[in-house]
This record gives sequence, C-alpha cells and structure tokens, in this order.
Amino acid sequence: MAKKYTKEHIEYLREITPGRTNKEITKMFNEKFNLNISESALAQVRKRRGIKTGSDGKYKKGHEPWNKGKKGFMGPNKTSFKKGHKPHNWVPIGSERITKDGYIEIKIQEGKFQKNWRGKHILVWEEHNGPVPEGHAVIFGDGNNRNFDIDNLILVSRAQLLKLNQQGLIKNDADLTRTGVIIADLQMKISERSK
Repeated sequence: MAKKYTKEHIEYLREITPGRTNKEITKMFNEKFNLNISESALAQVRKRRGIKTGSDGKYKKGHEPWNKGKKGFMGPNKTSFKKGHKPHNWVPIGSERITKDGYIEIKIQEGKFQKNWRGKHILVWEEHNGPVPEGHAVIFGDGNNRNFDIDNLILVSRAQLLKLNQQGLIKNDADLTRTGVIIADLQMKISERSK
C-alpha cells in the first residue's frame, strides 16, 4: 500500500536532507514521525519531489552509499570517464554514418540524442529550399539513396509517399517518379470524390 506523505513530511525531508546520507535521513524521518519507512522508499519520495542531498553524488568521509554492496552498484572506478574525455565511438560534428536502412546521416550537434544526426538528403534539400514542412518527407527521385543532386530530391507529403510505395510509383528515374507523384495525387482526389 502506498504511503501518503503530508506537507509536514515533505517540509521535514527538505530540511534534513542536505549533506546527509540516506541512512541518516531515514532514521531521523522515522523517529520524528514514528514510522518505519525503508531507505529506498524515502529516497524515491525525495527523488520525485526533487529533494537533493547537495553532495552531487560525492560522499562525506566515512559515509558509504546506501546501495554499496548491492547488485548494480558501481561507484567510481579506473574506467570511469574523466572530465573532457570522449568515448571511443565519439565523432566530430559533420561526420557521416550509414543507417541500418542504408541512408547516410550527418552529425549536426553534440549530445546523446538521435536528433544529433540528420539525413544527408534532407540537409541538402533544406539548404536549397528551407525547412522540410511538417508531415512531409524528402525522397530520392531515382531511388538511389547515394544521389544527392538537388534535382533528384523530391519533397512529398506522407500521404503521397504512402501511395507512391503502395503503387510502386518510385522509379529509377526522377522524372518518372515526379509523374508518379502526380498519379498518386489524382488517385487520392478520385478516392476523396467517390466517398
């Protein structure tokens, strides 16, 4: 059963937390309110409420982390990254990689997120035309995902792309694919009118 914490409980936690270990905080909290809450439960409450110890993960001399010796605890070690160290798979902005689908992506910013990389074909198209509108995609007119010539890159809506794929209208010639886009538009108009 989940324990409901009062405003008084939370205020007391904010007061006693800075500079103390989980063990100390739990003992003080349980004694004050005559409760028997576990260290991990109280740590979760503090985490949800944004109450930090102020030690930024560093422990005072003589203190040990509450989870030391438990499965999953690692603590600092010789293989931990030092400030300014870059992982072995780090590459600079502007680097290229190939996705599992065979598309080339370019690194556009630093960080740990997928949005640090963008499709090269999208970047080339945007360089000439501005941002890709929401709900649209840039396709290779000749089906060759290594041909980044601006005349080979075609902007289509997601609905058009679906129809192009369903009808096999993406050809090995950009002009034929452009014709396929027109056919897809006509088929969607006919479908709309017949409803």
